[in-house]
Amino acid sequence: MRTRLWEVGPGWSPVEAEPGCAAPLTAGAVASVAMGDDGEALLDAFFPYRRRFETRSSLPAEAVSHAHVLAMVDEMASEEDAIAREGKVSGSIYHGGEDHFAFLAEVFRRFAHVNVLQRDMYPSATKFEGEIIAMVASLLHGPEEACGVVTFGGSESLFNAVLVYREQGRERGIDDPQVIVPVTGHVAIAKAAHYLGVEVVHAPVTDEFAVDVDAVRALINPRTVALFGTAATYPHGLIDPIEALSELALEHELGLHVDGCLGGLILPWGERLGLDIPLWDFRVPGVTSISADTHKYGYGPKGTGVMLYRSRDLRHRQYFTYTDWPGGLYASPGIAGSRSGGLIAATWAAMVTLGEPGYLAIAERIFRTAAEIRAAVEALGELRVMGDPTFCVAFRSEELDIYHVNDSLKASGWRMNSLQFPPALHFCVTLPNTQPGVTDTFAADLSAAVEYAKDPPQAAPRSGAIYGGAGTPEGNVQVNAMLEGVLDAMYQLAPPA
Repeated sequence: MRTRLWEVGPGWSPVEAEPGCAAPLTAGAVASVAMGDDGEALLDAFFPYRRRFETRSSLPAEAVSHAHVLAMVDEMASEEDAIAREGKVSGSIYHGGEDHFAFLAEVFRRFAHVNVLQRDMYPSATKFEGEIIAMVASLLHGPEEACGVVTFGGSESLFNAVLVYREQGRERGIDDPQVIVPVTGHVAIAKAAHYLGVEVVHAPVTDEFAVDVDAVRALINPRTVALFGTAATYPHGLIDPIEALSELALEHELGLHVDGCLGGLILPWGERLGLDIPLWDFRVPGVTSISADTHKYGYGPKGTGVMLYRSRDLRHRQYFTYTDWPGGLYASPGIAGSRSGGLIAATWAAMVTLGEPGYLAIAERIFRTAAEIRAAVEALGELRVMGDPTFCVAFRSEELDIYHVNDSLKASGWRMNSLQFPPALHFCVTLPNTQPGVTDTFAADLSAAVEYAKDPPQAAPRSGAIYGGAGTPEGNVQVNAMLEGVLDAMYQLAPPA
């Protein structure tokens, strides 16, 4: 029988998941397990509403009123959004404007019932999806024949990339394909490869934390079907040398996917604002596909992204069609069959109502704030900025335990993202972080956090214990078992209070 998460002993410390990961945890849960607090504290961290709201294990015998449900969800939403409204969250909430989301919800409401699989009933989906794809392709300098699909986010986009290049490899007689991915490439690539039977070969990064092109060159072999690069990397906010990867891809006739899920819809505006952004999009001739998340810096609702291809020939390899089913002819562009018309309509609405002026104005605020965050880090001699970031600032320390720094920042109400290999934190700047006074508060709290880390009250930091346990076969087995327990807990009923 699997051990439930709250039955593990002292010393376990579930990590806080990063935005977009499958398993977000609470800081309270981290602290409770790491410091050996009692089981009730851990349960309350995972199930904070168990003492306030009824836990339902079956359908109610009598229907619950709309008013009661709305009051309950209003209470939960108000509490959970509080930290984001203060501008103290790294990433996660990319726009944050209440009027913006209220408008998107109004658009969603009109298409909430729509299944875009049924285009004969809802042809508006063709307008929305076609224009979303065209707008993103235009922003990323797609050639005339560029095309794409709307996905449910970065994970599906990267799944499609691995699938397409696997299929292309099979057509060339490669039955055991490999893809070469920087160690900083998003883990969703590894997940897709796991599902699709493709081997991931990881390439190291340089001292500047961008992929080592010489190492990539040495890894290319007859089983290689594609190279991957990122703009910008999730851990460190850096752009891999896409032009150099392009030369390798063209030389060896390989696919080159650029994962722009994080940076794809903000970096173009940085270039227009005069920042030194290296080329990474379809202007680079070897780039054959790009992913970009419209639910991040596209400011759409959660659950949409775009996957672009240089040609329709590549896009066709991700399609699934079936002609021999008694239910009729079947055609699907990706993993999902039924898809929400509301999400697609609201994403389109976000893009057209912001327009170029709206995106540019938001980007100016974000890049300016990120520069202020970077300056606050660089002002502290104990900390080091990683690489040359523009909107997502990662920093580490060779003198202090960076997770102690994170502990202090948590105590001050901040939600940073913990990194590993090497231990670090990052601050992914979004629109809520650009509010007046946020960077000044962060600078003061970060300085205090460094002082805290010089003489912490306990040897082991509360926010980093699990990272110390990973990286060895034995440690990975334990960590994986704990993570499975975390996932199990997310689908369980709240235990009685």
